[in-house]
Amino acid sequence: MQRDGQTLILNRKEYDLNRFDKIYVVGGGKAGASMAAAVEDIIGDIVTEGIVNVKYGYTADLKKIRINEADHPVPDEAGCRGAKEIIRLAENAKENDLVICLISGGGSALLPLPVKGISLSEKQEVTKKLLACGASINEINAVRKHISGIKGGQLARFSYPATLITFILSDVIGNYLDVISSGPTVPDRSTFADAKEILERYEMLNTIPESVKNYLESGIRGETPETPKAGEDVFTKTQNIIVGSNIQAVMAAKQKAGELGYNTMVLSSFIEGETKDVARVHAAIAKEILQSGNPVPGPACIVSGGETTVTIRGKGKGGRNQEFCLSASLDIAGLDSVVILSGGTDGTDGPTDAAGAVCDGKTISRAVDKGMKAHDYLCNNDSYTFFKRLDDLLITGPTNTNVMDVRLSLVGKKQR
Repeated sequence: MQRDGQTLILNRKEYDLNRFDKIYVVGGGKAGASMAAAVEDIIGDIVTEGIVNVKYGYTADLKKIRINEADHPVPDEAGCRGAKEIIRLAENAKENDLVICLISGGGSALLPLPVKGISLSEKQEVTKKLLACGASINEINAVRKHISGIKGGQLARFSYPATLITFILSDVIGNYLDVISSGPTVPDRSTFADAKEILERYEMLNTIPESVKNYLESGIRGETPETPKAGEDVFTKTQNIIVGSNIQAVMAAKQKAGELGYNTMVLSSFIEGETKDVARVHAAIAKEILQSGNPVPGPACIVSGGETTVTIRGKGKGGRNQEFCLSASLDIAGLDSVVILSGGTDGTDGPTDAAGAVCDGKTISRAVDKGMKAHDYLCNNDSYTFFKRLDDLLITGPTNTNVMDVRLSLVGKKQR
């Protein structure tokens, strides 16, 4: 985003700021505060009012735009209050006004607004079940959108007929706009039928609250309006712009590793699937480099991005990045020249204060010395406790951004 006098330039599209009576700023996500600060730097002098929902602790010192802290990944009342304020501002916007929306990872949980008839606690229950069953973010958000009063293009509906510009920091594989934070300002490709099918696929349909099940059924029957779809009038004055994504973080890591003398390779920024399985593949690549010098000779740095999932079967504490390292540590045990790091770019991995963890060939032997059996911790999804006892957690604090995960595998030269 650039400003030239009273002209706002966005991807070669120009907006005459003089023609807007009022400018509102709304949004939600872990990077909301830093994004709002950037907006204030450029057009803060003409912003009328604004509010952005962020995760607790992910704040910034702003002048015009209010920061509303809320919980993530399970929504809370503070998030609901902020979402209602966002809708109020959007509805206040008239035809000659501009609404700037700031969306980043975590927005689905940070913009909670259950539809009438479904309580916040019931929505929390559904969210927890979806997070625990191993569903992908696409699947989780398809359900979220259809029990929400703001997601799935509905914020665009409230903003219309004002001009709506959305800046998006992607935390979704493939950068699908309708999936990032459940797409509050873009056409929704999913349907009530899709949401029901996902719940059936994960055998959740008979375990969720009846109110949620009944609401989805009413949508399938056409008694409840669908989320806005492509071609509807509410999207005629919208522009959606991706300002950051996982591949940018991955390529930056590759560049830095090259500068440090490593032979680098980007595996993919589209990595998804069960965390433990993905970890074993990364460990296998490290072994191959040591054995044959493929796919790149050591010293090597293999970089990957994306976002894996964890099917929770235990009662421990952890996150996908910590579990990735715990699983990988079993496969690289005894190797002298392999170090693997996995971290969330937002600074938090699951419901913990760690961004991820680091492991190497001695992780398992060090754990044994402390009386810990790594496999037991893995089965109990207790990676946080495991790495905390080893002092190998990756602690960064809030980064005020979120572009999924970055994994680094450092491997020494081919062994003879």
